[in-house]
Amino acid sequence: MNLTVFVVDDDDAIRSSLSRALRKRGYEVEAFASAEAFLGAWNGQSGGCLILDHGMPGMSGLELQKRLAGQDYLLPIIFITGHGGVPESVQAIKAGAVDFLEKPFRQAVLVERIETALGIASERLAAREGCQKTRARFDRLTAREAEIVDHMVENPSGTSSKEVGARLGISPRTVDHHRARIMEKLGIRSVAELIALAGRPGGQG
Repeated sequence: MNLTVFVVDDDDAIRSSLSRALRKRGYEVEAFASAEAFLGAWNGQSGGCLILDHGMPGMSGLELQKRLAGQDYLLPIIFITGHGGVPESVQAIKAGAVDFLEKPFRQAVLVERIETALGIASERLAAREGCQKTRARFDRLTAREAEIVDHMVENPSGTSSKEVGARLGISPRTVDHHRARIMEKLGIRSVAELIALAGRPGGQG
């Protein structure tokens, strides 16, 4: 997946010059004049990072950061500002921003921060993809199979077909049949693998 550098700044000159400079360096750039315009266009899934002006009319940069905090995919944010103070920068960093740069800043410094942010973005996308793949594997299970998985995960010392069958009121042979299907659907070969897989993000429970 291509990673995009989103630039949100109400200053037309800065937004245009910054976007042009970053495109010359090979970055894919999308620029917006306001936080509201960005929110209206962003799908909540696109990978990349956000270069965000702190002080804008309407929704501020910090307010946009708070809005994005509830998204499934968190865009790494680099704040830029012409008049931000220490309290604002501390608040932004505490909330997860990569950095808080004061204008004018050296382009080389911004590019370094962008590379850091895109590295974070790649890791987050990989983690999200892994979570989705794990979830998809468990979604293939029937209700009974999921019930058996829940029992084995919650009771790792009692995972024999006889023990599971007694707990769920079904025969050990029926449990054996379901266990074979569970292992096949999840692509695993042991109860230990099942418990490990269920404990991953996106796993059962």
